Amino acid sequence: MAPPKNKIKVLLAQFPLEAHSRGIITVAGMLKDAGMEVVLIGNELPERIIEAAIQEDADVVGISTYCGGELALGTDLMKVAEEKGIKDNTAFLLGGIFPPRNIPELEKIGFSGAFLSANKEEIVACIEKAITVKKGAG
Repeated sequence: MAPPKNKIKVLLAQFPLEAHSRGIITVAGMLKDAGMEVVLIGNELPERIIEAAIQEDADVVGISTYCGGELALGTDLMKVAEEKGIKDNTAFLLGGIFPPRNIPELEKIGFSGAFLSANKEEIVACIEKAITVKKGAG
């Protein structure tokens, strides 16, 4: 049976070559505890992440990164999201370890939030705000 449409659906992924999974598993648990539906797909290329987001009808795409490349792969992800027509009505978040100076650029390319560290309340609040903005604009 399909979940109620008002339940936020989050697709979580990591870019290729990412070997650290503790963060994404922790965030998945936080989001489930907050009543969200979570789909965890693991390591994928930007094209496959967007394909999965479309297939799952995700409201949010969350990326966990620890090994760098967030600007290059994030840009690729947003380009594919735009090509596939989901960039404007899907919230995109990125968390992990990356230079703080990259946060403004990540937001400029389309991420609704970028976290170096955050607690459950901060992540949930960012998702809820991003969903409100995206669904209101879409």
